[in-house]
Amino acid sequence: MSEFIVHSIPGSPYGRAVLATLEEKGADYRLAPVAPGTFRAPAHLARHPFGRVPVLEHDGFLVYETQAILRYLDRILPSPAFTAADPKAAAKMDQLMGVNDWYLFQGVSSVITFQRVVGPRLMGLTPDEAAIAEALPRAVTVFDELARQLGDGPFFVGETPTLADLMLAPQVEFFSLTPEWETLGSPHPNIVAWLARMETRPSLQATTWDKVAEMASAA
Repeated sequence: MSEFIVHSIPGSPYGRAVLATLEEKGADYRLAPVAPGTFRAPAHLARHPFGRVPVLEHDGFLVYETQAILRYLDRILPSPAFTAADPKAAAKMDQLMGVNDWYLFQGVSSVITFQRVVGPRLMGLTPDEAAIAEALPRAVTVFDELARQLGDGPFFVGETPTLADLMLAPQVEFFSLTPEWETLGSPHPNIVAWLARMETRPSLQATTWDKVAEMASAA
């Protein structure tokens, strides 16, 4: 099977979800780094008309939106499977992927982890404490719900990880690097244990920000 090309940037949790999925599948891939400040450049807009990352390229086929990319990979590389066979479990997986996009990232991670982690590292920004404080109640609601959905299981949907775990882990890990983790993660031992479980997976260890930066430098 031909090589998978991932157009992304080091530090993107969405890009990391795609790279980690490829690692889990044992697939050959390479990173095509998208430089900061070039998301609206014609070359990238030709791949992603909304100027975001990641984009997956495979055999001349381009697909954007991380959920679509992960589902494509799970269909074209069916083993090991990361979509639950049971329809209800698969629906829960889909629901959690939606929670990641609409409630964990939008207005929560896009504020808190951007202000605490991404902005300072990439742009030397000083965190906007007022913006963080305003986003924190929304974050508490999301983490309370994630903890409820996880329950006592090792992963969000059953005994093995699914695409939902691979999407959520990069986002949640960023929160663990912030002072807000004491409010968001620490009250939920199941979330803390799940994150530790995910972080031990070779796929996550191979796709840390620093490891992806090394891929970008070598590209």
